[in-house]
Amino acid sequence: MLERLKEEVWRANLALPENNLVVGTTGNVSGMDRENRYVVIKPSGVPYKSLKQDDLVVVDLEGRVVEGKKKPSVDTPHHLYLYRNLEDVGSVIHTHSPQATMFAMLEQPIPVYNTTHADIFGVEIPCTPYVGNQADHIGKAILKYRKEGCPAILLGKHGVFTFDEAPAKALRASIMLEYVAMTAKGALELASTLRVKLTAMPPQEAKLWYLRHHGGGYGQSE
Repeated sequence: MLERLKEEVWRANLALPENNLVVGTTGNVSGMDRENRYVVIKPSGVPYKSLKQDDLVVVDLEGRVVEGKKKPSVDTPHHLYLYRNLEDVGSVIHTHSPQATMFAMLEQPIPVYNTTHADIFGVEIPCTPYVGNQADHIGKAILKYRKEGCPAILLGKHGVFTFDEAPAKALRASIMLEYVAMTAKGALELASTLRVKLTAMPPQEAKLWYLRHHGGGYGQSE
């Protein structure tokens, strides 16, 4: 289980720069082995181009290193806080993806402007006020402002966190969030140029699209 999780976390980390979600060595992916209560996470400051699976660090829920020769990400405490408080979460991703971070810089949520947003997230992408990165400030802000069922949140003046049951799903949320942010930003700019008002979808309609996408007929039956 742990070895498979390491590969999933490693591949998800490599996918961040491939999808233009990170710059330099920023950002990180982690995954949790709930059975053994271990977390696998990217090491701090290691370039993605040279990142190897063996570079990943395994820590316990208190942040103690149990495997690996490198220092874990400086964001490890925030990941661990979410794992300790959200039992259904098996992977956490932190990025500063540019389009979504623009909304975070303004401390603004992203309304449900289209059906793609509704499909994946169901509700507006919430945004926390600015909080410092000391202690559990970030983790507590995420828990306070997150919306049930929505696997993404913006951190005011900071960036993005996504979380789901597995690294591949958390990565999908990160990719789709950046797409949603890009289209929302473009539509807002176009609305300003055309002098028209961009409105959000009614919540009940957004919920219908979300339910269809999540078990209501979308995709292939197994």
